Amino acid sequence: MEPDWITAMQEELAEFERNKMWKLLRKPKAHIIVGTRWVYKNKLDELGAIVRNKARLVAKWYSQLEGIDYDETYALVARMEAIHIFLAYTTHKNITVPQMVVKSAFLNGELKEEVYLQ
Repeated sequence: MEPDWITAMQEELAEFERNKMWKLLRKPKAHIIVGTRWVYKNKLDELGAIVRNKARLVAKWYSQLEGIDYDETYALVARMEAIHIFLAYTTHKNITVPQMVVKSAFLNGELKEEVYLQ
């Protein structure tokens, strides 16, 4: 594996550590363990040249059973219309909107169930 991809994977794991998103445990017998896999993507500039590599560790949620391992799912996604309204409102009220990158927003949600990843 190329060093750039290893660096990208280390950055993703460091983000988990920084947000205290996981802890290492022994495999519990009474719970289904959800597998994980790495998803790789190249960030490109306007000319199509690779700017940086992104690696994300994602859960294989298809291994869970509704009603047993979870009750509901949803993905928090802002619609473009909502973003436009927000920016128009802040402009109208002369409010400064700081720039930010929300790379791990999904990690900040509260879970009602315990989830064990392999």
